[in-house]
Amino acid sequence: MSSDPALTGHTAAPPTVSQIFTGFLTLGLTAFGGALPLARREIVERRKWLTADEFTDLLGLCQFLPGGNVINLSVAIGMRFRGLAGAFAGLLGLIGGPSLIVIALGVIYQRTHQDPRIAHLFAGLAAAAAGLLIAMAIKIMWPLRKKPEAAVIALVMLAAIAFLRTPLLPSMLVLTPISVLIAWKVRR
Repeated sequence: MSSDPALTGHTAAPPTVSQIFTGFLTLGLTAFGGALPLARREIVERRKWLTADEFTDLLGLCQFLPGGNVINLSVAIGMRFRGLAGAFAGLLGLIGGPSLIVIALGVIYQRTHQDPRIAHLFAGLAAAAAGLLIAMAIKIMWPLRKKPEAAVIALVMLAAIAFLRTPLLPSMLVLTPISVLIAWKVRR
């Protein structure tokens, strides 16, 4: 990926280590249960660190790697712009504050989980998370409209996992080489 703004469509200067940390800290503190939709908005639309296509490509790689997608994304973006220091800044920013909050909420939940109002609260949170997931799926798929071959692979993966109930790992082991081959042939 080129770092030349004229070639990538970036309008922002590469972020500093502290900007990477505060950007991912903000994301981590505001994105409980739905970090991916907010990550895209923060990284592509607000901070303009990546274009929509670059975000989609990098997210695809991060989804293939073990671990959480947004955690992988924080490390990859930090590494891309500021090397190892940026990778650590992105990771620490993303998980530091939220980890402390989750520990505190776990203590509170342990003491209140029998309350029916708390059960209703979690049902509402689950509905909101589902809405965020659907919105993110649409935003991720939107740049693929220019790449019909990628959209087809995404839909085949969706069908394999959601409808055929194929486990994720075998689905990826089959479809990843196919998608790489298709992308290679399209770009030739």
